[in-house]
This record gives sequence, structure tokens and C-alpha cells, in this order.
Amino acid sequence: MLTEKENLLRMHRGEMPEYLPNTNFTEFKCSAFVDVKAPGYHKDEFGVEYDGKVDIFGGAPIPIPGRYVLHDITKWRDHIKAPSLEGFDWEQLAKHDLENIDRSTHGTIFYFGKIFQRLCDFMGFEEGLCAMMEEPEECYALFDYICTFSENVLKNILKYYKPESVCIPDDTATARAPFISLETYRELVEPFHRRIAETALNGGAFIEKHDCGKCELFIPEWMDFGVCAWNPAQPSNDLPGIKKTWGRRLMIVGGWDSQGAISFPETDDELMLAELKKYVDTLAPEGGFIFSARVSGKADDPNVKRKNQMIRDFYLGYARDWYKTH
Repeated sequence: MLTEKENLLRMHRGEMPEYLPNTNFTEFKCSAFVDVKAPGYHKDEFGVEYDGKVDIFGGAPIPIPGRYVLHDITKWRDHIKAPSLEGFDWEQLAKHDLENIDRSTHGTIFYFGKIFQRLCDFMGFEEGLCAMMEEPEECYALFDYICTFSENVLKNILKYYKPESVCIPDDTATARAPFISLETYRELVEPFHRRIAETALNGGAFIEKHDCGKCELFIPEWMDFGVCAWNPAQPSNDLPGIKKTWGRRLMIVGGWDSQGAISFPETDDELMLAELKKYVDTLAPEGGFIFSARVSGKADDPNVKRKNQMIRDFYLGYARDWYKTH
């Protein structure tokens, strides 16, 4: 039987998997750029303060509202300063971060290369979107500055960490529609996603795209610069139609309604199991799908733990060997 790593890499190449995988690649953030200030808070490499307390959805850190580092896009050169990379011992950092990972059986994925969301982190969404409308040339110059720094970091990551995959994590959409038009994406954001992708591809990594919400409008652009996987692929998009169009060229990593009632802890057990079966039976045919279902809620909630154990049992009992039984 193929290892989980071998099975996933087969899918990255557009091939059929031996069995239906679960999300199991290891995510890393380079230890060089985590500046811990207090429990639950940290600054990123550009000085943006994040709140990562456990009561936030999924424990994901978000910029602290009101503590923005940029208030006038035309003055970004005065306020946005990338740190120097001089003196970083990349080899030692990689050794530390990877010391407990068996690379023969487990791959690594780096989430790296935010462009659009960087602007919103710096200014807030409202001001960031207004800046893109009112001062597109300044936004383009800022994106170029961010991207150049990111490329330099990524080249070292590729050299010393040797990740199998690089995922570009830029959320460009709400649950109902994109934040920006296709034209704006093409003019101001895509050129820099493309540069990050080209750097990663030249370093031997596959390209994944993280984009929440109804972002299917951008998929042809992603495919053009080499994306082969998309997460979380929320069902506000036409996932069956996307599978029909792109087949195994674009892996659906997710596709579960993690924000709908089916993921609430109080949802009826039998209904959840029926939806899990529908979920797998819809997205598994012909490959190009990675199982990623869960119940939302606090990790220490006993019912959340019980429901997520049910999902793990369902995966092992029904989903994992789907290609052998169907």
C-alpha cells in the first residue's frame, strides 16, 4: 500500500489515488518570523498584531481590530518595512522545525505568499478595498515590495525545507461573492500570485491555493499559473461543475460545509452521517478529492470531540476505501 505521502503526491500529479486521503500534510510557519509578545498575541514580520486566542473560530489568528499599521496607502513606504534576512541561519531553522517529521512518509506544505490580505491586514478591509479603487498604482507598488521580500524568503524555504507543496493563502471572497472583480484581480493581485507560484515551481514544489468563500471566478487564472489543489473549496461554489470542468487537474481539498448547520455540534447524528455519505459520494468519483470534514466548536467541548470522532470513524469505515468498494 502506498504511504500517505506517496498517495497524496500521486494526486498532485493528477493521477488516481490508491485510497481516499484525509488532510494530513503538515503545515509549517518558519520560526524566524514569529515574534511572541504575550499569550494569545503576536506580531508578524511587518509588525501587524494578531489575536490568536482560542475563542476565535478555529483558533486562527486575526489582525487585532483598530491596531492597523497603515492608514494612508500613499505613505506605505514610511510605515511598511520588511525585515532584513541577513544573518538568518536557514539550515538550523529548518533542522529545528523538521526534526520530528519523518519525510519518508509525511510531506510538508508551506502556507505562504499573501498579497491581497496583507493590504487588508495593514489597513483593514474597508480601507484596503478603497485603496485598491482609489490608488491602484500605490497598491501595485506595495504588492511588488511585499512579493519581492516573499520571494527571497521562499527561495530559502525551498532550499532548506524542501516542501512538497506551497499553498498561496489569499482569501479573495465572501460566502456569496468575491471581494474584488476579476479585472482587479488580474491587474493588481494575480501578477504577484503568479510570481510566488513560479518561484515555488522552479524550486520543485507543487502549487496549492487557499481561498475561502465563493471564489470560483478566479479558478481559470489559478490554473494558468500552475495551481493543482484548492482548499477549503467551500460548497458555495459549484463543486460538481468544477470537478467536471477541471477533473483531476484541480484537487478539491475540502468541499465540506464547515459553516453550515451540518457542522454545528447540536446537529442530529444520523443527519450528519447521511450528509457525510452524500459528501463523499458526490466528490470522490474519478479522484481529485481529499476528505476534510469536521464539526465546528471549541476543542474542549465534549460534544464537539464526540462528533469529530464520529467523523474520523466514518472516514476509516466508509470513505478511505471508497475506490475499492465503488
